[in-house]
Amino acid sequence: MTDSKWLQTYREEIRDFSGKIRDFQEGRIDKKDYKGYSGGMGSYAQRDQEKHMLRLRLPAGRLTLERLKFLADTVEKYHVQKMKLTTCETVQLHDLAAEQVPAIMEEAIEAGILCRGGGGDNPRNVMCSPLSGVQKGEAFDPSPYAAAVTDYLLSICREIHMPRKLKIAFSNGADDSVHSAFRDMGFRAKPDGTFSLRVAGGLGAMGHRMGVLVDEAVKPQEVLYCVKAMVDTFCRHGNYENRAKARTRFMQDTLGPEGLKEAFLKNVEAAKAAGGLELPRLEALAGVCGGEGTLDHPRAVPQKQPGLYAVKYHPTGGLLPAEKPAQLYAAIRDLCNAECRVGPDETLYIINLPAAEAEKVLALTKDGAETEFEYSVACIGATVCQQGVRDSQGLLRAAVSAVREAGIPDGALPKICISGCPSSCGAHQAGAIGFQGGVRLEDKKPQPAFRMFLGGSDALDEARFGEAGAVILERDIPALLVELGRAAAAQGQSWAQWSETHREDLNAIVAKYA
Repeated sequence: MTDSKWLQTYREEIRDFSGKIRDFQEGRIDKKDYKGYSGGMGSYAQRDQEKHMLRLRLPAGRLTLERLKFLADTVEKYHVQKMKLTTCETVQLHDLAAEQVPAIMEEAIEAGILCRGGGGDNPRNVMCSPLSGVQKGEAFDPSPYAAAVTDYLLSICREIHMPRKLKIAFSNGADDSVHSAFRDMGFRAKPDGTFSLRVAGGLGAMGHRMGVLVDEAVKPQEVLYCVKAMVDTFCRHGNYENRAKARTRFMQDTLGPEGLKEAFLKNVEAAKAAGGLELPRLEALAGVCGGEGTLDHPRAVPQKQPGLYAVKYHPTGGLLPAEKPAQLYAAIRDLCNAECRVGPDETLYIINLPAAEAEKVLALTKDGAETEFEYSVACIGATVCQQGVRDSQGLLRAAVSAVREAGIPDGALPKICISGCPSSCGAHQAGAIGFQGGVRLEDKKPQPAFRMFLGGSDALDEARFGEAGAVILERDIPALLVELGRAAAAQGQSWAQWSETHREDLNAIVAKYA
């Protein structure tokens, strides 16, 4: 990734992109053609085509001190007011002027942030359990392998022509919030030092699939052979004719799970025979210093390193306040190996904090979620996204406000997941309660609405998809959630308990709004 020849090529691409975005703004390139080009550079025009989004690729979600400072400086220099933590562990900068996008791309290089392949038919940000390296109970820290896979994919991204995007995730074996069970490739760390590997899973409007288990003992040194094999399998068997069916999960239909496994493993053997991709045994990214003191707070997670804590910060809807990067940088810049990690639930984790420093960061982030429900996830929504159908962010704000006003106790409602259109940017199928944006006819007129999903889970060893159910008017969803929360609270039960033991009551409440 830091190869000088590669970076020179990337800088030339940025200069070329500067011309493309200018041509788009001046009407010489239409929206479709521009999107096909800009996505590969990690940028898209927003619904208001005078404004643009830039996605900062962060392998394993690592927002290191250097990257955090860059983010703070960029916010100040370009007056960025809207930032989004994403479910693929990146940071999106929104409402940018056309001339700002390539300038920020160029400046980001010095902080080790490369935007190439952030969108379009490319390998996307490589994800990793956000507390890898510090989480109690993890098998081992897979984040160095996520970084190595990123380097490899960026080195080949110009040489390959895949039918669609490719999403890869690494689970540390203690947490699977990155959805390794249903990604295009999902590596899960095991106590014996190997990975189990599932392939061709995914979410989306045309159906969702759990990944196919293809290997239960991948040696870490051989992960790049598996990645090459997946790219080769996708290029040979993926659907280049129908974009709606051009994701890896549809190879389960055309080849069958066993046929897919056989084709993939043959490509692994071919890659190994060609050689050249074996990795050394990679160590953890950085050591940590000791800590003193103890801390008891629901947002402070004790690390496996004695005396150190990770602080969770979840701004509503994953919208990071403009002042927060500078505040966090000032708070942790002098601490030993402190950094931030972007989690797939749009939560920012600030890690390697001694108790006293964790207290300060907790105070600094008290504007974030405090209950399970307030950790809910929503995509950026139709007010910003060209593809969006519904205002997912607006719905989440209304729901949080209604639940707070009603005094629903913590635990009576789960974290919910909202996608503003049939795409799955909010991973609604994996939520205990999920909502997918759409419409419902009322008096023969289409009204803003969401289809409700119930019973999904992304918990380790419990991954399952929710069942699609009623279509609820957008305006009624906050009241529905309040009624569901009150029903669970009245029984003195958590959502998980009540929804399991009172299914008839749950269905009856939903039916009132359907």
